[in-house]
Amino acid sequence: MFQALRSRWRRWVNLRIPRADKQVLSQRNIFILPTGAGVVFGILLLVMLITGINYQNSLIYLLTFLLGAILVAAMHQTHRNLAGLELTLVQAGEGFAGDRIPFRFRAVSGKHDAVAISLSCDDCTLSQQHVPAGQTGDLVLSVASVERGYFRPDRVRVETRFPFGLLKAWSWVRPVSFGIAYPRPVAAPDATSTVSDGEDQETSRSVEGNDHADMRPWREGDLAQRVLWKRYARTGQMVIADWEGEQGSPHWIDYQAFPGVDQELRISYLTALVLDRSRSGTPFGLNLPGQVIDPDAGPAHVSRCLKSLAVFGLEKPRDDSQSAFGTRSRATGSTVVGEGVRW
Repeated sequence: MFQALRSRWRRWVNLRIPRADKQVLSQRNIFILPTGAGVVFGILLLVMLITGINYQNSLIYLLTFLLGAILVAAMHQTHRNLAGLELTLVQAGEGFAGDRIPFRFRAVSGKHDAVAISLSCDDCTLSQQHVPAGQTGDLVLSVASVERGYFRPDRVRVETRFPFGLLKAWSWVRPVSFGIAYPRPVAAPDATSTVSDGEDQETSRSVEGNDHADMRPWREGDLAQRVLWKRYARTGQMVIADWEGEQGSPHWIDYQAFPGVDQELRISYLTALVLDRSRSGTPFGLNLPGQVIDPDAGPAHVSRCLKSLAVFGLEKPRDDSQSAFGTRSRATGSTVVGEGVRW
């Protein structure tokens, strides 16, 4: 019963406040109710009124009506704090999954001051912001992300309790634009690219029968396919073979270089490699199924690669979606079905 009422309330609010990056608060979309303190204050006024009627005491009448007038004035002031306020999402930020993604709003007040304005989403709150009448201010709300990909809060609550905290007036902003949550980097094991210089795709092959290989002990993160299992069965030592006959260009970061690895872990490996190359300033390219980014260097190239990794295999959230994240495409094994997203 409660869930049904809550669902109907949410649908009604969504119809009344359509999704848009710009929201002008007015009588149509501002809601106002007493706070807990306001409820207690109202009960106190009722008790005082009953007492005054019972004892026919003029002083109790005077105090009751005076406090009631203050409550009515506070209601008008609380509503006026939001009336005419214009909020526009000017920048949806970027960050790594698990971190807070900043969303910057531009607030333009109406004829009256917007006093003690708070923005909130889930457990993230930006409180006690003041925008003088007719002026502009930037409000940055950092929203916690959970997973990589497109990220957009369903609703950002705008609230004020000024003055006295007896009543709260609130509304919502339902953004259209979305931020980007990059994958969390995970240190990648040694792997060889399957892409050679001058070619977009070329599967690497170890030269069978090649005895020229560098032997080294197994380290955490090494692929199981590179372990010499026959040697392990004989000696009990896990040894990795780095074959000299393997092909591949060091200028490429390759999705196919980690066969048999889960897709999300593979994306995290590639993210770590992109960050390593960005710190060293070495030119590199990114090879993803359905998308190839040519070798380059610089912040713009790094940002493009991180965005491509962030949204790989994902679809943008629909405008009518209440989910904060995009939809994951159907995947088989480690190969995503469908085209990659180009930036």
